[in-house]
Amino acid sequence: MCRNIKTLANFEPPATDDEVRASALQFVRKLSGTTRPSRANEQAFERAVDEVAVAARRLIQSLETSAAPRNRDEEVRKARERSEKRFA
Repeated sequence: MCRNIKTLANFEPPATDDEVRASALQFVRKLSGTTRPSRANEQAFERAVDEVAVAARRLIQSLETSAAPRNRDEEVRKARERSEKRFA
């Protein structure tokens, strides 16, 4: 999986539309192999991002879990610790 795609499920507060769209954009970029489509492919690229964002939002909203919601600040702290340990 692309490292830039973040986990969005089971957070309090829930993922915003901007976060879902950003993840969808990264996913489509990875699939297409390009960060910026040509003019000829721009419409298809944007349509794909929109469709993936809708599917992702639907998935996130339909997931059920008994785990407590994760805290965004705590997850950021853990990621920093992993990064420091990895690159130290």
